[in-house]
Amino acid sequence: MEGKELMEFAAQRANNWTQPPYDEATQKEAGALLEERGEALVEAFYTDLEFGTGGLRGLMGVGTNRMNSYTVAQATQGLANYMLEAVPRGASIAIAHDSRNNSPAFARVAAEVMAGNGIEVHLFPALRPTPQLSFTVRELGCTAGIVVTASHNPKEYNGYKVYWSDGGQIVPPHDKSIIERVRAVSGPAEVQWGQDSAAQARIHILDDEADQAYLRTIMDLRLSEDLVANGSDLSIVYTPLHGTGSVSIIPALEAAGFRNVHIVESQRHPDGNFPTVHSPNPEEGAALFEAIELAKTVNAHLVLGTDPDSDRVGIAVPDAQSEGEWRLLNGNETGALLVDYVVSQRAQKQLLAPGDFVAKTIVTSDLMADIGRRAGLEVCETLTGFKWIADAIRREEGKGRFVAGGEESYGYMIGDDVRDKDAVAAACVLCELTHVAHAEGSDLLGRLQAIHRTHGAYKEALVSQTKKGRSGKAEIAAQMEGFRTAPPAELAGERVIEVRDYAAQRSLDVRDGSMRKLDLPASNVVQLVTEKNTLVTARPSGTEPKIKFYFSVRMAVENWPNGDYSRAMEELEGRIGELKQEMGVA
Repeated sequence: MEGKELMEFAAQRANNWTQPPYDEATQKEAGALLEERGEALVEAFYTDLEFGTGGLRGLMGVGTNRMNSYTVAQATQGLANYMLEAVPRGASIAIAHDSRNNSPAFARVAAEVMAGNGIEVHLFPALRPTPQLSFTVRELGCTAGIVVTASHNPKEYNGYKVYWSDGGQIVPPHDKSIIERVRAVSGPAEVQWGQDSAAQARIHILDDEADQAYLRTIMDLRLSEDLVANGSDLSIVYTPLHGTGSVSIIPALEAAGFRNVHIVESQRHPDGNFPTVHSPNPEEGAALFEAIELAKTVNAHLVLGTDPDSDRVGIAVPDAQSEGEWRLLNGNETGALLVDYVVSQRAQKQLLAPGDFVAKTIVTSDLMADIGRRAGLEVCETLTGFKWIADAIRREEGKGRFVAGGEESYGYMIGDDVRDKDAVAAACVLCELTHVAHAEGSDLLGRLQAIHRTHGAYKEALVSQTKKGRSGKAEIAAQMEGFRTAPPAELAGERVIEVRDYAAQRSLDVRDGSMRKLDLPASNVVQLVTEKNTLVTARPSGTEPKIKFYFSVRMAVENWPNGDYSRAMEELEGRIGELKQEMGVA
């Protein structure tokens, strides 16, 4: 459908929202869109908000294509239907939410619908971090879990992530079956709203023990006896960016023995409008601006910033080469530091066993894998998203334990008690690592250089292009098709020797035309590999109207110009610049 036909279709759907069972406020907003009959009406009603493999994610507002109480209720009804098929008796669910606008209301709607279907609900009394929800599902033996969050997206968005009994986000076969059940719920009339007293009695508000159990697990990850015994005066600046870190990371750092933590007061309190930042995303340097300014005044050793649901953490450190300047570390660098520290400490303490493994995603630096292999560990490479790492942990149970891992988008996991990226655990271990480095007369940049001198220099970059609406979606699809059917012969003067098409689950060796199977689930990703192991990856975002380009280059130590680390990194930076230009994203 196009143009007038699409407008009429959207108008018909919107008209249904101007009458019961929709509430008066919803009816009024839908009526206003009908009167305007503009693009806003079409975008809100031309389709249903897609319940994908990661759950729901979208703009908040009235409409079938928006996050609101009705779309949340229908999704929850579909999930409840599947849960009752999978576990006919004794099904239960844990539900949490972040600091976003409407998150508490959406969590309550989900709780009531679940209770209306006879499912026991364990609901957090207030905002909690996503990793704690993952932990609690496992700790309480729940059938499933829900967290209402849009993670690091702008304030206009909200979302709804679903977890299964292992504490990981849903993967096959559950994901597709749940999607089918959600799609089968055609409207609010099919929802068991659960507002009667019997249903309300099935909603159990979690108490402080749920928080203490999670905190004990975080404390068990500590690897430095000196820090545990004596505490640390390391100067740390932390910002929760108006999110759940205020109720999770601040107490965790205190419990871990860090006595000199400075909080960015303007960003301490939860606020779904995120008034001090354009986007509450620690991947973006601007989000840490206020924290870095505070760090300069208190002579801090480390800056930490987390997103609203505390599953991602970004860090900054003083740059000893440029007095007064601070350096933001990207997700690959931080991940390498974490994996190297955890693996080396556990090796020293003889806490590693045959079959133990580290994990990374296909768009994440191979440096993490190199660190694991050198320590004698197995390496598991997965599709993008921590649900696949969680799935790998589940599949490897009984063979070996997950040690540490992560992905370039500032998500890390240490140990296997939580089955999603955990900024609470990562923040505590990063502070411990910084404490240890300073005790040894070094710092995080010094540790990173030492890693590069052992494994070779690595440099990565990410460029995202936003393409909104229906036209943007079509443009992204055309770009991906182009990479598949007509990939470049060279990249930055290096011959492309391999094209990996993860959607087709096959890799083409350009040199001889041979094919090999990619042993991963199908995913809309194309990866180009050059003769020097340069990687360029194209992947549409699963949660935003974006296409992402990942660049990874490396240089063996013996190829560094005169053995000079700085010059090697400059050369790699130049190669990434060339790659961006050739891909048209400079």
